[in-house]
Amino acid sequence: MKLVITPRSLKSRKFPITLDFDGSPSEVRVEDVQAAIAKQFPQLYPDRQRLTLDKTALETEKTLQDYGIKDGDSVTFKDLGPQISWRTVFLIEYGGPLVIHPLIYYLPSLIYGETFEHSWMQTITYGMVMLHFLKREYETVFVHRFSHGTMPFRNVFKNSAHYHLLSGLNLAYWVYGPWNAAGATLAKRSDVLVYGCIALYIFAEVSNFHTHVTLRNLRPPGTRVRKVPRGYGFDLVSCPNYFFETLAWLAISVLTMSWSAYLFFVVAVGQMYIWSVKKHRGYRKDFTDYPRGRKAMFPFVA
Repeated sequence: MKLVITPRSLKSRKFPITLDFDGSPSEVRVEDVQAAIAKQFPQLYPDRQRLTLDKTALETEKTLQDYGIKDGDSVTFKDLGPQISWRTVFLIEYGGPLVIHPLIYYLPSLIYGETFEHSWMQTITYGMVMLHFLKREYETVFVHRFSHGTMPFRNVFKNSAHYHLLSGLNLAYWVYGPWNAAGATLAKRSDVLVYGCIALYIFAEVSNFHTHVTLRNLRPPGTRVRKVPRGYGFDLVSCPNYFFETLAWLAISVLTMSWSAYLFFVVAVGQMYIWSVKKHRGYRKDFTDYPRGRKAMFPFVA
């Protein structure tokens, strides 16, 4: 069969092209089309391609017949630009705070122009933040299975800014400063508040890890299979991982009582809520048996 590949951009010098395939539309898969394009233009590897039919993106696991494509029909091609793996993006994002926090915590004379003894609040906060991002790096390497392998390389700078600037430089500078040093009035916390924040943080991080393992076990290695997640946390919300992460950052924010922590908390929770609503709607659209009582991110609320 023949398939015409037309460009989304009128300025394209490579397209349109016509591809010939052995077999019928029921036998030719979308990934076969991507491989054929990459064979002609090696720089346009499959992850860099987006093929659409009437604004509907073609999924690699499906055949051309699944989209009603017949011999001689055409699909639209878009070059997504240079790509980077999501795993690498996450390692870069979470790596920023893991470098920034130790530099500011252990080098106060370089950052603040003076040396001082850290308060209990500063030390506990430092431990919480470091453990959080070390956990995220561990999950990125050993737990997560990504449904989408890559993203545009240019987006790594935008994504990293959120973590490097807000939860990295901004949070570390204002929390570890001399105004919060040992003996400072701003650093004084009651034992009840400190131990309460630690307990909430531990509960949230362990629960968050548990939900990530649950999501991992739903997807066999090397596939993009999607199933309805069930069990701990998922009986109440579609994205308990975001809810538990919210609790972890709430514990850090309350412990520090710093505007910088609250700023990151508000921005992060707002972004996670947007993601959770999108995933919640996707679940309800794709699964007819999806539990109706579940909320997106906050139990019994939204």
